[in-house]
Amino acid sequence: MFNNNKNQRMSEEELSNSSNIIGKGSTLEGNIESFGNIRVEGRIIGSVKSKSKIALGQSSYVDGNIIAQNAEVAGEVKGKIKISELLILKPSAVINGDIITNKFIVESGAAFNGSCKMGVAQAEIKIGENGQSKEEKKQPKVETTR
Repeated sequence: MFNNNKNQRMSEEELSNSSNIIGKGSTLEGNIESFGNIRVEGRIIGSVKSKSKIALGQSSYVDGNIIAQNAEVAGEVKGKIKISELLILKPSAVINGDIITNKFIVESGAAFNGSCKMGVAQAEIKIGENGQSKEEKKQPKVETTR
């Protein structure tokens, strides 16, 4: 009613300052989405999506896709990686999947098996119900009979 877009933007900014950690020895089965940073030291069986940064430590393992603004990978990923700004692969990184990013740094020792597209403009990262904004949600079909 009173400028909902401004309130929504403010809350997204506040949420982007949050940090989430999946600790070493932890296993998460399912997808994770966040406006804030995500740090993974454990295992995730599912996709990881963030409007901020995703950091995968040396002990991390992700079996799923990764979508973020920025990412730093030192662990293992089995899936597609889509980064809208900068992707850094540390020496201990092992990637088995395709990479789409704007800028890419591969440090000596990192292993990467898949295709790579660089300089690609990414669409906005959507967080929410299955990554769809309110406008994109499928409207229920209404049939009228006469």
